[in-house]
Amino acid sequence: MPPLRQRREPGTRPGLGRAGASSVSFAVKRRRLAKWVVVLALACMAGTSGAQPNPPKVSLEYAVKATYLYKLAPFVNWPPDTFEAADAPFRICVVGDDPFKEFLGKAVAGQRLGTHPFEVRRMETIGPGAGCQIVFISRLRAQSLGAALASVNGEPVLTVTDSTIDPDSGSIVQFVIDNGRVRFDINTSAAARNHLTINSKLLNLALAVRDEH
Repeated sequence: MPPLRQRREPGTRPGLGRAGASSVSFAVKRRRLAKWVVVLALACMAGTSGAQPNPPKVSLEYAVKATYLYKLAPFVNWPPDTFEAADAPFRICVVGDDPFKEFLGKAVAGQRLGTHPFEVRRMETIGPGAGCQIVFISRLRAQSLGAALASVNGEPVLTVTDSTIDPDSGSIVQFVIDNGRVRFDINTSAAARNHLTINSKLLNLALAVRDEH
């Protein structure tokens, strides 16, 4: 009589039980995160010059910032109730003036955070419950910066302010131009107020990390 063959659980590889499958899944996630770290590090080095022959400085700057915006997402620990559904979009909201032009839309086209496709929204003002996961603020005309940030205080929203904004604005991420390169500062206290935790790999890439406590 031939030996009985062990039934394989769905989603596992031959020779791996559920624990083994979990280990494989964790390893895949870790490799993906490492890949994003490399991409972000390259963006740090990509300064505002040299990426193409005599590029318009402002255009290249915002092309780099657009890439940063959506690649910040995997380095944030989002609360379980962040999304209404498993396939709900991950929304990047640009409040006020939009300095990205076509760069941000092209950067996120076809990209996802897990099962959540990236979506770009543009709005003049922002209020509570806007449904944004990342809010980028450059220049506001119809709302004050303080009011915009206060409106999402306590919500799982990653606030990002442009390098033209006061570095003490209170946002979580602040873009900075350092020696002609796009960099960023991170305020971990502001992140905690919005129930977000920033991955240590991203903190290591920051130009400065602020903690108000």
